[in-house]
Amino acid sequence: MPNPVVVGVDGSRTAYKAAEVARNLAVALNAPLLVVSAFDSDRTEVRRTGNEEFIISAAGDAERAAERVVQSLQGHGVEVTHSIAHGKPADALVEEAARVEARMIVVGNRRMRGVGRVLGSVANSVAHSATCDVYIANTYDAE
Repeated sequence: MPNPVVVGVDGSRTAYKAAEVARNLAVALNAPLLVVSAFDSDRTEVRRTGNEEFIISAAGDAERAAERVVQSLQGHGVEVTHSIAHGKPADALVEEAARVEARMIVVGNRRMRGVGRVLGSVANSVAHSATCDVYIANTYDAE
């Protein structure tokens, strides 16, 4: 995959808004888009309903979140793929972007104001540790 635009998603509306921005940037740059969802727990639960058994895991939740975004972004003239990565969201996103030699990482600005600004945010962490360009999308209107 040639130098994709990478975006991190977690199933939230603000992450989806960032993914839309990332798609538009990928189209403008004629680059593929890689949707990444992180999970930092190896939690797995087994739930039974009647005769059926369901296995629920953090990795599975991350996979489903990424797949939903990929499906919604298809058909705009850009190749959209996804991956999941184990670790804290910012670290996982930066590592995945480095692995694929990303052209750019797109993150939303959720939690970059108020107490989140003091305690840190994914966007802040990514901006300080990425080895490629970082685009911080304004996602406040998606909250």
